[in-house]
Amino acid sequence: MARVLLGIGSNVERYRHVGLALDALQEMFGELSVSPVYESEPVGFSGSNFLNMAVGFHTELAVPELSQRMKQMELDFGRRPDAPRFSPRTLDLDILTYDQKVGVIAGVELPRGEILKNAFVLKPLADIAPGEIHPVSGRCYRELWQDYRTDQKLWPVDFSWQGRQISAAVS
Repeated sequence: MARVLLGIGSNVERYRHVGLALDALQEMFGELSVSPVYESEPVGFSGSNFLNMAVGFHTELAVPELSQRMKQMELDFGRRPDAPRFSPRTLDLDILTYDQKVGVIAGVELPRGEILKNAFVLKPLADIAPGEIHPVSGRCYRELWQDYRTDQKLWPVDFSWQGRQISAAVS
């Protein structure tokens, strides 16, 4: 079984879509590791702030099938396939890592380049997989986050899922 780290984002009915995505992923893959949920400003366009988080799970699906299921879930949640890359979205599901695979597999960049570029991707990974090693840099996500420098703003928000609080805003 492969270990997958997946990024989740939404800036349209954000709390609803992130919660429903977690439900659907749990139904599909079983037990999930879940990061806190963070709010961040959009990157690349002006719009509503995003909620972002990361989840980890194990799967027997190969990358092409996993990618197709994530794309279908995005469509099922109302994402428009013809929408520009940098635009509001109901749900964004990105395969960040698949075991320690490196390269482009079925159109999926592994590991996803955004891990090292965007706070809203790296911080949740550092939360759920602090000791796991980034397949290209050879460094663990905790160290990558500790050394990360950017002006991107990111803050935790209150978020509950299945009756338990998985994230709390900092006062």
